[in-house]
Parts: sequence; C-alpha cells; structure tokens
Amino acid sequence: MMNNTARAHTNIALIKYWGKKDADLRLPLMSSISMTLDAFYTDTNLVLDTEDKRFYLNGELVTGKASERVISYVERLQKLFHVSGNFHVISQNHVPTSAGLASSSSAFAALAASFVKAYQLDISKKGLSILARLGSGSATRSIFGGFAIWHQGQNSATSFGEAIDETPEMDLRMIAVELNTKQKKISSTQGMEMAKTSPFFIPWIHENEAQIIDMKAAIENNDFTSLGELAEQNASQMHAVNLACETPFTYFEPETVALIHLVQDLRKQGLECYYTIDAGPNVKILTELRNSKEIQKAVKQLLPTVKIVESGFGPGIQYLNEQI
Repeated sequence: MMNNTARAHTNIALIKYWGKKDADLRLPLMSSISMTLDAFYTDTNLVLDTEDKRFYLNGELVTGKASERVISYVERLQKLFHVSGNFHVISQNHVPTSAGLASSSSAFAALAASFVKAYQLDISKKGLSILARLGSGSATRSIFGGFAIWHQGQNSATSFGEAIDETPEMDLRMIAVELNTKQKKISSTQGMEMAKTSPFFIPWIHENEAQIIDMKAAIENNDFTSLGELAEQNASQMHAVNLACETPFTYFEPETVALIHLVQDLRKQGLECYYTIDAGPNVKILTELRNSKEIQKAVKQLLPTVKIVESGFGPGIQYLNEQI
C-alpha cells in the first residue's frame, strides 16, 4: 500500500465567511481569517490502483452521501489533472464531525494534499489551497499554520488561502467546549442559503473588508484584546443574521447561551476572554495561557459533564511517514 498520508489541522474562523457566490466552486461572499488549531486534525491516505472506489473513516467503511462527497471530490480532481484510476480514501478524523468544529476543513485539506502526493503533482501551497477549497471552503485555510486568510476572490484562481503568520508570538489559547458532537440539523450549506433572506446579511457583508483589515492589524500588533473583541463581535453578527431570516433558525442550545453569559461574567471579574461560535452549538473561548485553567474550572462548575479541549497554534499541511 502506497503511503501518501497527509495531516491537516482544523481551523477556527475569527472573521467568518457565511455565504457563497458560487456553490460549485465554493467561492465565498466575503474573505475570512482563521487560527489553525493543534488539538484537532485529520490524517488521510489516498491509495491508488485498487479494484473499486471506497472511503474508510476511523476504520469503518462509509456509504451514502458522506462517501459520495469524498469520492466525487477525488474524481473532480482527477478530471482537473487528466489522471484516472480507482482508489481508496483512508481517513482518521480527530475532530467531531459536523458539530460546528470545522471537521471538513481538516478533512478536505488532508485529502487534497494526499491526492497531490499520490499523483506526484508539483503544486504550490496557494494551488493546494485552491484544490482544498473545491472540497470545503474552510479547508482553504487549513493548508497553513498559525493565522491564515482566505481571499474571497472573483473566480477560482483568485479565491485562495494565504498565511498571515505561521509562527505567531501572540499568547492565544482556544478552549473548545464540546456541548454536542452530533451532526447538526441544519448543514452549513443550508444555513448559508437561508441567511441570505436576513435583512442583516448585506450590511454584514459590507462590513467584512474593514473587519479583515482590523483583524490583520490585531495579529500584526500581537493585540489579543482587539483580536478577541473583533472575533466575538463577528461571531455574534453571524448568528444574529440567522435569527433574522425569513425562516429564523439558530445553532445555539441553552448551554450555548449559558456559556456566552459565563464568558461575559468572567470578563467583568477580570479574566479576559472572548467567545466565538461557528455553525453549531459548541463554544470556543479565546484567552491567554495565564487565564486558561481558571476559565476551564468555571466552565466545569457550570457544566460538569462537558468535554473541554484546549488548543494552541497548529501547523500547516504535513506529510507523515507512518501509515494510518
């Protein structure tokens, strides 16, 4: 078995994208900035020259829509590069799937990288980010470590990821509070379409460019406070858009709201921290290392059975020597 195993870490968007201008090419309506995380990742090996096309996830054969999405993605890349052949995709996912922890970002970044290695293609990181985007928009950013930006672009060639700082000096920790790891009822794709009916949607898009500039400045200045305030505001705006749709919806659960209040209360007590929430109920708390343990203790007092994972900065795409 050929070893083309690639590892990609998931990322958390600090300035989020929520809406597509081209669903087939996964071109976003706004640019986004993310933090790559060391605690969550996917290892994927694309094995060529097999009798049929199959997808294995965490040791089990996957069928149905999830399998079709992966197989059709690889077939799409084969057509792009005029290559062919059957294959197995073998993945180990160290991220809760479809629960708002961006599992698809690491999944398709790793798969794109494994494809490139399997076919021995000479592709730059920028080119690899474009390939990853065709599988999942957020995967564009997981090609890079530290802080990354996804430029919205106007076409496939201009919509790509880029490193802002792959080895940041900022004291930044992300505490992921896993309230629910079940598959969400409204997928991100569905949610993005529904969001377009919100009266807040267009104003939010118009604010994107200024927020991107401000977030880049916070990163360049190692300004944790500005980063946290802007990330929290951006996430709140995204979820406000959802609540104001023609058919209102929310990914929040009662515990999500309780954690928002907890973060606000901790700040008042002098423990600087901020929340961000993607398309799911799980809350991510941004803080500095010196406050991390105390914040986790407060979360456990509020929700004793909840799972908490702390992350620092993760690396960009890697190739592994061992098989998975």
